[in-house]
Amino acid sequence: MIVWINGAFGAGKRSAARELIELIPNSTLFDPEAVRGAPARLLPPERARAGGPAIWRRLTVEAIAALHAEVGGVLVVPLGLLRQEHRDEIFGALAARRIGVRHLALAPGETILRARAEAARAEGAEEGPQQADTDRELYRSALSGWLAADACLIDNSALTPHETAVRIAEAVAGGAAPVTDIVQTPEPRSQTLASGVLLFDARDRVLLVDPTYKAGWEFPGGVVETGESPALAAVREVAEETGLALEGRPRLLVVDWERPAPPGHGGIRLLFDGGRVAEGRQVTLPGGELRDWRFVTEEEAEALLPPVRFIRLRWALRARAEGAVRYLEDGVPLD
Repeated sequence: MIVWINGAFGAGKRSAARELIELIPNSTLFDPEAVRGAPARLLPPERARAGGPAIWRRLTVEAIAALHAEVGGVLVVPLGLLRQEHRDEIFGALAARRIGVRHLALAPGETILRARAEAARAEGAEEGPQQADTDRELYRSALSGWLAADACLIDNSALTPHETAVRIAEAVAGGAAPVTDIVQTPEPRSQTLASGVLLFDARDRVLLVDPTYKAGWEFPGGVVETGESPALAAVREVAEETGLALEGRPRLLVVDWERPAPPGHGGIRLLFDGGRVAEGRQVTLPGGELRDWRFVTEEEAEALLPPVRFIRLRWALRARAEGAVRYLEDGVPLD
Protein backbone atom coordinates (compact mmCIF):
# COMPACT_ATOMS: atom_id res chain seq x y z
CA MET A 1 0.00 0.00 0.00
CA ILE A 2 1.08 3.57 -0.69
CA VAL A 3 0.31 6.51 1.57
CA TRP A 4 0.66 9.49 -0.78
CA ILE A 5 1.10 12.87 0.92
CA ASN A 6 0.18 15.58 -1.57
CA GLY A 7 0.37 19.35 -1.27
CA ALA A 8 2.08 22.49 -2.52
CA PHE A 9 5.64 23.60 -1.84
CA GLY A 10 5.93 24.46 1.84
CA ALA A 11 2.99 22.30 2.96
CA GLY A 12 5.27 20.16 5.15
CA LYS A 13 5.01 16.90 3.19
CA ARG A 14 8.50 15.56 3.84
CA SER A 15 8.68 16.51 7.51
CA ALA A 16 5.31 14.84 8.11
CA ALA A 17 6.41 11.77 6.15
CA ARG A 18 9.52 11.35 8.28
CA GLU A 19 7.34 11.39 11.39
CA LEU A 20 4.74 9.11 9.83
CA ILE A 21 7.05 6.14 9.30
CA GLU A 22 7.56 6.09 13.06
CA LEU A 23 3.80 5.73 13.57
CA ILE A 24 2.85 3.17 10.90
CA PRO A 25 4.37 -0.29 11.46
CA ASN A 26 6.40 -1.79 8.62
CA SER A 27 6.50 1.48 6.67
CA THR A 28 9.26 2.92 4.49
CA LEU A 29 9.84 6.46 3.23
CA PHE A 30 10.34 6.95 -0.50
CA ASP A 31 11.84 10.34 -1.29
CA PRO A 32 11.11 11.27 -4.93
CA GLU A 33 14.29 13.32 -4.98
CA ALA A 34 16.02 9.96 -5.47
CA VAL A 35 14.96 9.95 -9.13
CA ARG A 36 14.34 13.65 -9.81
CA GLY A 37 17.68 14.19 -11.53
CA ALA A 38 17.63 10.94 -13.49
CA PRO A 39 16.34 12.34 -16.84
CA ALA A 40 19.16 14.89 -16.98
CA ARG A 41 21.71 12.14 -16.36
CA LEU A 42 20.18 9.59 -18.71
CA LEU A 43 19.01 11.65 -21.69
CA PRO A 44 20.75 13.89 -24.21
CA PRO A 45 20.29 17.53 -23.08
CA GLU A 46 17.72 18.41 -25.75
CA ARG A 47 15.63 15.31 -24.97
CA ALA A 48 15.86 15.96 -21.25
CA ARG A 49 14.52 19.48 -21.73
CA ALA A 50 11.70 18.33 -24.00
CA GLY A 51 10.54 15.17 -22.23
CA GLY A 52 12.20 15.16 -18.82
CA PRO A 53 9.08 15.70 -16.68
CA ALA A 54 7.12 12.90 -18.37
CA ILE A 55 10.04 10.50 -18.10
CA TRP A 56 10.54 11.47 -14.47
CA ARG A 57 6.93 10.52 -13.70
CA ARG A 58 7.42 7.11 -15.35
CA LEU A 59 10.69 6.58 -13.47
CA THR A 60 8.95 7.56 -10.23
CA VAL A 61 6.29 4.88 -10.80
CA GLU A 62 8.93 2.25 -11.59
CA ALA A 63 11.00 3.19 -8.54
CA ILE A 64 7.97 3.09 -6.24
CA ALA A 65 6.85 -0.29 -7.64
CA ALA A 66 10.36 -1.76 -7.31
CA LEU A 67 10.84 -0.50 -3.75
CA HIS A 68 7.37 -1.67 -2.74
CA ALA A 69 8.10 -5.14 -4.11
CA GLU A 70 11.42 -5.20 -2.24
CA VAL A 71 10.37 -3.98 1.21
CA GLY A 72 6.62 -4.68 1.26
CA GLY A 73 4.43 -3.08 3.89
CA VAL A 74 3.50 0.58 3.55
CA LEU A 75 5.40 3.02 1.37
CA VAL A 76 5.08 6.69 2.36
CA VAL A 77 5.49 9.04 -0.61
CA PRO A 78 5.61 12.83 -0.02
CA LEU A 79 5.13 14.28 -3.50
CA GLY A 80 3.01 17.13 -4.80
CA LEU A 81 0.71 16.28 -7.73
CA LEU A 82 -1.16 19.46 -8.62
CA ARG A 83 -2.25 18.50 -12.14
CA GLN A 84 -5.05 15.98 -12.30
CA GLU A 85 -3.63 14.33 -15.41
CA HIS A 86 -0.37 13.68 -13.56
CA ARG A 87 -2.26 12.17 -10.63
CA ASP A 88 -4.20 9.97 -13.07
CA GLU A 89 -1.04 8.88 -14.88
CA ILE A 90 0.85 7.90 -11.73
CA PHE A 91 -1.99 6.45 -9.67
CA GLY A 92 -3.31 4.60 -12.73
CA ALA A 93 0.11 3.05 -13.39
CA LEU A 94 0.36 1.95 -9.77
CA ALA A 95 -3.18 0.57 -9.86
CA ALA A 96 -2.25 -1.47 -12.95
CA ARG A 97 0.44 -3.08 -10.78
CA ARG A 98 -2.18 -3.82 -8.10
CA ILE A 99 -0.66 -1.26 -5.73
CA GLY A 100 -3.34 0.65 -3.83
CA VAL A 101 -2.87 4.33 -3.00
CA ARG A 102 -4.32 6.19 -0.03
CA HIS A 103 -4.28 9.84 -1.08
CA LEU A 104 -3.98 12.66 1.46
CA ALA A 105 -3.23 16.33 0.90
CA LEU A 106 -1.80 18.81 3.39
CA ALA A 107 -3.63 22.12 3.09
CA PRO A 108 -2.19 24.86 5.33
CA GLY A 109 -3.33 28.44 4.72
CA GLU A 110 -1.94 30.17 1.65
CA THR A 111 -0.27 32.84 3.80
CA ILE A 112 1.72 30.06 5.44
CA LEU A 113 2.76 28.68 2.06
CA ARG A 114 3.88 32.13 0.93
CA ALA A 115 5.85 32.68 4.12
CA ARG A 116 7.63 29.35 3.81
CA ALA A 117 8.51 30.04 0.19
CA GLU A 118 9.98 33.41 1.15
CA ALA A 119 11.93 31.84 4.02
CA ALA A 120 13.39 29.25 1.65
CA ARG A 121 14.32 31.97 -0.83
CA ALA A 122 16.04 33.96 1.93
CA GLU A 123 18.10 30.87 2.77
CA GLY A 124 19.33 30.71 -0.81
CA ALA A 125 17.06 28.00 -2.22
CA GLU A 126 16.13 28.56 -5.84
CA GLU A 127 14.07 25.76 -7.37
CA GLY A 128 11.53 25.33 -4.57
CA PRO A 129 10.47 28.98 -4.16
CA GLN A 130 10.33 29.40 -7.92
CA GLN A 131 8.11 26.31 -8.15
CA ALA A 132 5.92 27.69 -5.37
CA ASP A 133 5.42 30.94 -7.23
CA THR A 134 4.69 29.15 -10.50
CA ASP A 135 2.32 26.55 -9.05
CA ARG A 136 0.40 28.63 -6.50
CA GLU A 137 -2.51 29.34 -8.84
CA LEU A 138 -2.48 25.72 -9.98
CA TYR A 139 -2.60 24.55 -6.36
CA ARG A 140 -5.47 26.92 -5.55
CA SER A 141 -7.43 25.64 -8.54
CA ALA A 142 -6.77 21.99 -7.67
CA LEU A 143 -7.76 22.50 -4.05
CA SER A 144 -11.07 24.05 -5.04
CA GLY A 145 -11.81 21.27 -7.52
CA TRP A 146 -10.51 17.77 -8.14
CA LEU A 147 -7.97 17.59 -5.29
CA ALA A 148 -10.56 18.28 -2.60
CA ALA A 149 -12.80 15.61 -4.08
CA ASP A 150 -10.04 13.02 -4.49
CA ALA A 151 -7.83 13.37 -1.40
CA CYS A 152 -8.36 13.40 2.34
CA LEU A 153 -7.52 17.01 3.22
CA ILE A 154 -5.64 17.87 6.40
CA ASP A 155 -5.31 21.50 7.43
CA ASN A 156 -1.97 21.48 9.22
CA SER A 157 -1.71 25.27 9.58
CA ALA A 158 -1.42 25.00 13.37
CA LEU A 159 0.06 21.49 13.59
CA THR A 160 3.63 20.37 14.17
CA PRO A 161 5.05 17.73 11.79
CA HIS A 162 4.43 15.07 14.44
CA GLU A 163 0.84 16.19 14.99
CA THR A 164 0.33 16.22 11.24
CA ALA A 165 1.68 12.66 11.02
CA VAL A 166 -0.69 11.58 13.77
CA ARG A 167 -3.64 13.02 11.84
CA ILE A 168 -2.48 11.19 8.69
CA ALA A 169 -2.10 7.88 10.54
CA GLU A 170 -5.57 8.28 12.04
CA ALA A 171 -7.09 9.03 8.63
CA VAL A 172 -5.45 5.95 7.14
CA ALA A 173 -6.38 3.63 10.01
CA GLY A 174 -9.91 5.00 10.40
CA GLY A 175 -10.85 4.88 6.71
CA ALA A 176 -11.03 8.64 6.13
CA ALA A 177 -8.35 8.09 3.49
CA PRO A 178 -9.59 4.98 1.62
CA VAL A 179 -7.75 3.36 -1.26
CA THR A 180 -8.22 5.52 -4.35
CA ASP A 181 -10.90 4.01 -6.59
CA ILE A 182 -9.01 4.59 -9.84
CA VAL A 183 -9.58 1.70 -12.22
CA GLN A 184 -7.14 -1.20 -11.91
CA THR A 185 -6.33 -2.36 -15.43
CA PRO A 186 -3.47 -4.88 -15.56
CA GLU A 187 -0.71 -3.93 -17.96
CA PRO A 188 -0.61 -6.13 -21.08
CA ARG A 189 2.35 -8.46 -21.58
CA SER A 190 2.04 -8.64 -25.37
CA GLN A 191 0.20 -7.05 -28.26
CA THR A 192 -3.49 -6.57 -27.55
CA LEU A 193 -6.75 -6.49 -29.48
CA ALA A 194 -8.97 -3.55 -28.55
CA SER A 195 -12.36 -2.35 -29.79
CA GLY A 196 -13.45 1.28 -29.77
CA VAL A 197 -16.83 2.70 -30.75
CA LEU A 198 -17.80 6.00 -32.35
CA LEU A 199 -21.15 7.31 -31.11
CA PHE A 200 -22.71 10.39 -32.66
CA ASP A 201 -25.26 13.02 -31.73
CA ALA A 202 -27.79 14.62 -34.06
CA ARG A 203 -25.12 17.07 -35.31
CA ASP A 204 -22.75 14.19 -36.15
CA ARG A 205 -20.39 15.12 -33.36
CA VAL A 206 -18.52 12.15 -31.90
CA LEU A 207 -18.61 11.08 -28.25
CA LEU A 208 -15.30 11.13 -26.35
CA VAL A 209 -14.66 10.08 -22.76
CA ASP A 210 -11.91 11.18 -20.38
CA PRO A 211 -10.26 8.22 -18.56
CA THR A 212 -8.89 8.70 -15.06
CA TYR A 213 -6.13 6.15 -15.58
CA LYS A 214 -4.27 7.56 -18.61
CA ALA A 215 -3.58 10.86 -20.30
CA GLY A 216 -5.76 12.12 -23.15
CA TRP A 217 -9.36 11.55 -24.15
CA GLU A 218 -10.55 8.33 -25.73
CA PHE A 219 -13.41 6.64 -27.54
CA PRO A 220 -15.62 4.32 -25.50
CA GLY A 221 -14.04 0.89 -25.73
CA GLY A 222 -11.39 -1.40 -24.35
CA VAL A 223 -9.44 -4.64 -24.64
CA VAL A 224 -11.24 -7.66 -26.11
CA GLU A 225 -11.42 -10.42 -23.49
CA THR A 226 -10.34 -14.00 -24.14
CA GLY A 227 -12.99 -15.84 -26.15
CA GLU A 228 -14.93 -12.64 -26.88
CA SER A 229 -15.69 -11.34 -30.35
CA PRO A 230 -14.42 -7.79 -31.08
CA ALA A 231 -17.92 -6.58 -32.01
CA LEU A 232 -19.47 -7.91 -28.80
CA ALA A 233 -16.57 -6.43 -26.83
CA ALA A 234 -17.47 -3.08 -28.37
CA VAL A 235 -21.11 -3.48 -27.29
CA ARG A 236 -20.05 -4.51 -23.77
CA GLU A 237 -17.60 -1.62 -23.35
CA VAL A 238 -20.15 0.96 -24.50
CA ALA A 239 -22.66 -0.34 -21.97
CA GLU A 240 -20.07 -0.39 -19.16
CA GLU A 241 -18.60 3.02 -19.90
CA THR A 242 -21.62 5.05 -20.99
CA GLY A 243 -24.70 3.12 -19.86
CA LEU A 244 -25.91 3.04 -23.47
CA ALA A 245 -27.12 -0.24 -25.00
CA LEU A 246 -26.27 -0.73 -28.69
CA GLU A 247 -28.81 -2.55 -30.81
CA GLY A 248 -27.16 -5.36 -32.75
CA ARG A 249 -23.49 -5.44 -33.64
CA PRO A 250 -21.85 -2.20 -34.76
CA ARG A 251 -20.33 -1.79 -38.22
CA LEU A 252 -16.54 -1.93 -38.53
CA LEU A 253 -14.88 1.26 -39.78
CA VAL A 254 -11.14 0.93 -39.16
CA VAL A 255 -8.56 -1.76 -38.49
CA ASP A 256 -5.31 -0.19 -37.31
CA TRP A 257 -2.15 -2.09 -36.40
CA GLU A 258 -0.35 -0.07 -33.73
CA ARG A 259 3.40 -0.65 -33.66
CA PRO A 260 4.80 -1.67 -30.24
CA ALA A 261 6.57 1.35 -28.73
CA PRO A 262 7.79 0.81 -25.17
CA PRO A 263 6.30 1.10 -22.64
CA GLY A 264 3.27 0.25 -24.84
CA HIS A 265 2.86 -3.22 -26.42
CA GLY A 266 0.88 -2.17 -29.48
CA GLY A 267 -1.56 -4.46 -31.27
CA ILE A 268 -4.74 -4.33 -33.34
CA ARG A 269 -7.11 -1.41 -32.75
CA LEU A 270 -10.64 -1.59 -34.18
CA LEU A 271 -13.10 1.28 -34.48
CA PHE A 272 -16.80 0.55 -34.95
CA ASP A 273 -19.73 2.77 -35.88
CA GLY A 274 -22.16 2.71 -32.97
CA GLY A 275 -24.61 5.04 -34.70
CA ARG A 276 -26.46 8.03 -33.28
CA VAL A 277 -27.40 8.34 -29.65
CA ALA A 278 -31.13 8.90 -29.50
CA GLU A 279 -32.19 12.27 -28.14
CA GLY A 280 -32.96 12.09 -24.46
CA ARG A 281 -30.77 9.06 -23.74
CA GLN A 282 -28.45 9.81 -20.83
CA VAL A 283 -24.75 8.96 -20.71
CA THR A 284 -23.85 7.44 -17.32
CA LEU A 285 -20.15 7.22 -16.42
CA PRO A 286 -18.71 4.52 -14.12
CA GLY A 287 -17.09 5.89 -10.99
CA GLY A 288 -13.32 5.64 -10.77
CA GLU A 289 -12.74 4.93 -14.47
CA LEU A 290 -14.07 7.86 -16.50
CA ARG A 291 -14.08 11.47 -15.42
CA ASP A 292 -16.08 13.22 -18.14
CA TRP A 293 -17.69 12.88 -21.56
CA ARG A 294 -18.62 15.23 -24.37
CA PHE A 295 -19.68 15.32 -28.02
CA VAL A 296 -17.09 17.08 -30.18
CA THR A 297 -16.44 18.02 -33.77
CA GLU A 298 -13.47 16.58 -35.66
CA GLU A 299 -11.59 19.84 -35.11
CA GLU A 300 -12.33 19.81 -31.37
CA ALA A 301 -11.29 16.17 -31.14
CA GLU A 302 -7.83 17.02 -32.46
CA ALA A 303 -7.18 19.15 -29.37
CA LEU A 304 -8.33 16.39 -26.98
CA LEU A 305 -7.09 13.12 -28.46
CA PRO A 306 -3.48 11.94 -28.51
CA PRO A 307 -2.20 12.13 -32.11
CA VAL A 308 -2.38 8.38 -32.76
CA ARG A 309 -6.05 8.28 -31.74
CA PHE A 310 -6.96 11.40 -33.70
CA ILE A 311 -5.45 9.95 -36.89
CA ARG A 312 -7.49 6.80 -36.32
CA LEU A 313 -10.63 8.92 -35.82
CA ARG A 314 -9.97 10.93 -38.97
CA TRP A 315 -9.80 7.79 -41.13
CA ALA A 316 -12.81 6.27 -39.37
CA LEU A 317 -14.93 9.32 -40.16
CA ARG A 318 -13.91 9.09 -43.81
CA ALA A 319 -14.68 5.37 -43.89
CA ARG A 320 -18.09 6.11 -42.39
CA ALA A 321 -18.82 8.72 -45.05
CA GLU A 322 -17.71 6.33 -47.81
CA GLY A 323 -19.47 3.25 -46.42
CA ALA A 324 -16.11 1.48 -46.47
CA VAL A 325 -13.62 -0.17 -44.09
CA ARG A 326 -10.07 1.19 -43.80
CA TYR A 327 -7.01 -0.88 -42.97
CA LEU A 328 -4.19 1.11 -41.37
CA GLU A 329 -0.73 0.37 -40.06
CA ASP A 330 0.39 2.93 -37.51
CA GLY A 331 -2.31 5.27 -38.78
CA VAL A 332 -1.27 4.98 -42.45
CA PRO A 333 -3.89 3.48 -44.83
CA LEU A 334 -2.65 0.61 -46.98
CA ASP A 335 -5.79 0.14 -49.08
